[in-house]
Amino acid sequence: MFLVTQLIGLAVINAYSPKTKLVFNETTGQYENATIKLELPYGLEPPEMKPEISITTIIIAMLIAIILIFLLMKIKATIFLRIWFFIVVIIALSITFNAGLMKLPYSHYLVLVLAVPLAIYKIFKRNLLVHNLTELLIYPGIAAVFVPILNIWTIILLLLLISVYDIWAVWHSGFMQKMAKFQINEVKVFGGFFIPYVSKKVRLQLEKMKNMPSKLRQKAKKIKVNLAILGGGDVVFPIILAGVVLRSLGLMPALIISLFATLSLFFLFIAAKKGKFYPAMPFITTGCLVGLAVALIIF
Repeated sequence: MFLVTQLIGLAVINAYSPKTKLVFNETTGQYENATIKLELPYGLEPPEMKPEISITTIIIAMLIAIILIFLLMKIKATIFLRIWFFIVVIIALSITFNAGLMKLPYSHYLVLVLAVPLAIYKIFKRNLLVHNLTELLIYPGIAAVFVPILNIWTIILLLLLISVYDIWAVWHSGFMQKMAKFQINEVKVFGGFFIPYVSKKVRLQLEKMKNMPSKLRQKAKKIKVNLAILGGGDVVFPIILAGVVLRSLGLMPALIISLFATLSLFFLFIAAKKGKFYPAMPFITTGCLVGLAVALIIF
C-alpha cells in the first residue's frame, strides 16, 4: 500500500505540474513555447515564495498543529477532531480525484460527489477496507499542495528534522503512541494505514464465537487484536521528496526514490519486533537519501 500510494502521488503531482505548450503569438505571428500552470482546486494553490521561507512556514505550521493536537487530546475534543479529519479527507481526496478529471467541465464540483460519500463512510461508518483504500488517495492530494513550494535541499532538511522529531516522539516522549491510541480508541479515526491481524489461536476463538448464541457472545471475554499501523506522515513525506525530484529531474529519478523508500520500510518491518512501536521516518529518510544519491549518480 505504501508503494502504491507513492506511485499515485507521482501521478497526481505530475498532473498538476506546469505544462509546456505551443501557443500562437499574435504580435510576432509565430508559435512559441508557453508554460501553462495548472492550479489546485478550491483556491488551494500555495503562494509563490522562496523555498527557504516555505520550509520555515511549514515547520512553524507543524509545531502549531502538534501543540493543538496535544491540547485537544488533553480536553478530549473528539467531535472537533473528527470534523477536522472529515474536512481534511474531503479536500485531499478532491485534489487527487481532480488530477484525473480536471479536463471535464466543473471538475472541482464533480469530484466532491466522489469525495464526500467516501469521507462520510471513512469517518462515521468506520469500514476497514474503505479506510485503507481512501488512505491510498489522501496523501497524494496532500503532497500536491507542498511540492510546488519546496526544492530538493529544503525537503531533505524537512525529512531530517521530521526524523529527529519522530525518534523523540516514539522512543523518548511516547507522544506518538499516545496520539495513535487516542485516535483509534477515542476519535475512532486513524491517520495512516491500519491493518489488524490475529494469531491462529485467536482465529480459532473467533470461529467458536461465531457459532455461539448472541447472548453468550456478549458475555464472552474480549479478544485482543494486534494492529500494524503506519502513520500518515511516514507516507506523505517521501511522496513530497519524490514529487520535487519528479518536477526537477524527471520520472525515473523519482521512481528510484519511491523504490528505496519502500525497501527501507520493508527492512523495518522485517527487523522490527512484534508489539513494539518504531519511528518509521528515520528508516524511510535513509532510504530516500540513498535513493536520491543513486538517482543523481545514474542521471
